Amino acid sequence: MEWTEEHRMLRQTVAKFVENEINPFIDEWEEAGIFPARELFKKAGDLGLLGLCKPEEYGGMGLDYSFSVAAAEELGRCTAGGVPMAMGVQTDMATPALARFGSDALRKEFLAPAIAGEQVVCLGVSEAVAGSDVARIQTKAVSDGDDYIVNGSKLWITSGMQADWMCALVNTSDGHPHMNKSLLVIPMDTPGVVRARKLNKLGMLCSDTAEIYFDNVRVPKRYRIGDEGAGFFMQMLQFQEERLWAGANVLRGLERAIELTIEQTRGRKAFGKSILDNQVVHYRLAELSTEVEALRSLVYRATEEYVRGENVTMLASMAKLKAGRLAREVTDACLQYWGGMGFMWETEISRMYRDTRLISIGGGADEVMLGIICKLMGTLPEKKRKKA
Repeated sequence: MEWTEEHRMLRQTVAKFVENEINPFIDEWEEAGIFPARELFKKAGDLGLLGLCKPEEYGGMGLDYSFSVAAAEELGRCTAGGVPMAMGVQTDMATPALARFGSDALRKEFLAPAIAGEQVVCLGVSEAVAGSDVARIQTKAVSDGDDYIVNGSKLWITSGMQADWMCALVNTSDGHPHMNKSLLVIPMDTPGVVRARKLNKLGMLCSDTAEIYFDNVRVPKRYRIGDEGAGFFMQMLQFQEERLWAGANVLRGLERAIELTIEQTRGRKAFGKSILDNQVVHYRLAELSTEVEALRSLVYRATEEYVRGENVTMLASMAKLKAGRLAREVTDACLQYWGGMGFMWETEISRMYRDTRLISIGGGADEVMLGIICKLMGTLPEKKRKKA
């Protein structure tokens, strides 16, 4: 991956944004269980950070996806995972399909203010009965003249308590589960949209996560993104970028976990020497640092091929799988070397331990990533291969 001066300038901008506008307030936002998304996103929008790869005619910068990956990596400097995750939803998870397949009118009405940071966006895919198994979603949108009537629910919705609109995957027919779904823009102030509750999570505390109900919600058909029935396909494309974003975003945080642990173990004494002086400790930290660099290389290679227009489903799935597993490995190992302090709620290493656990679950669980990889390798049993 070749980084240009423009990439370096973007990285500096994002790093400065994190240092000045996010990290000083993280403890406050973690305690509150929410951060002021509209206020923060407007600042990010003013810097052009919410539309790096979006069309220029809607306020974006029209850059290739490598710039989004560079920004995601630098957002990993945040000392909590909730804020970058919510920003990633805004930029790389809930808006790519709209930017690529939405009508001009729809993009003017919803994409432009999202890029400007004037509106907060959420993604509505998961439900109580359908997380990684996207084909099983139950929310329905029934045709009624020029409108759809939407009934159902969505669960684990990032920014759901603050969002202005949702990119929602819904069933618009009773056909094949891969061909009966559509993506709809649903304004969250529409009658019948109920923000049922803010969920209490293990980690990502400063990001509000909601359960949403739809009770006879009337949505104009002009709010549909692309063709009816093409929603599953478009959502799979959105997952590509989500998974690459996740792989890039975790890199700086894992480096910081190792750096903090070196500092902590160098100053902590036991049995007449520092913890770091034990070979088992400094060798282990060297191994983990090597693994982080290997993940970075995988993410960069996948990004390079994606920018060239190649299908990176396998590489993106591998990057997502490796990111989740390595995050668990690094934070667990580092926390262990902190001893009792690692078990304290207020330490940054314990926050990393809690926050990064989501990577192996959200956006497709590890087991789903393995299934995708096996399918592309041709190693699935025949019955599963035919079903897939």
